[in-house]
Amino acid sequence: MKKVIIIPGNGGEKLENHWYPYIKQELEKLGLTVIAKEFPDPMLAREKYWLPYIKELGADENTILIGHSSGAIAAMRFAEKNKILGSILVGAYYTDLGNETEKKSGYFDHPWQWEVIKNNQQWIAQFASTDDPYIPIKEARHVQQMLEADYFEHNDEGHFSGDKNKVEFPEIVEYIKSRTDLVN
Repeated sequence: MKKVIIIPGNGGEKLENHWYPYIKQELEKLGLTVIAKEFPDPMLAREKYWLPYIKELGADENTILIGHSSGAIAAMRFAEKNKILGSILVGAYYTDLGNETEKKSGYFDHPWQWEVIKNNQQWIAQFASTDDPYIPIKEARHVQQMLEADYFEHNDEGHFSGDKNKVEFPEIVEYIKSRTDLVN
């Protein structure tokens, strides 16, 4: 059975915020099991806690990971060592951005294994916005280039979160429908 795990960003993001409840509700209507649980270490989102937690939540080759911001980083790092069905990366980046919190996360202490990330899943979709106040668009474009992800670049979505009060994200639902054998 296919399942989805929603991985929030750092800074204590709650899964009842942003577009997370919308995604959960819409994907459950399609018959998917959606796991949207609070993550340990929510402020720093450290790799040493988050990657084992994703495994504990049951991520496997039938799982779609939807990661937002640091959650996108966690999804990519998880796919370096684990097979998954696919991933949706929202607000993804690949450096610590010169940010102390990001440096403490541990995700940027070792080189990226781009080919392994690609090969451990059937597909990758990425959403970015040129007006993201936290992630320079060159970061997102580099991730896309390295992963050859299906790429959706916006000009007015900010960080796909509170900065733009985004509460729905139908593009994610439609993309997942197009990549799975789900029936309306």
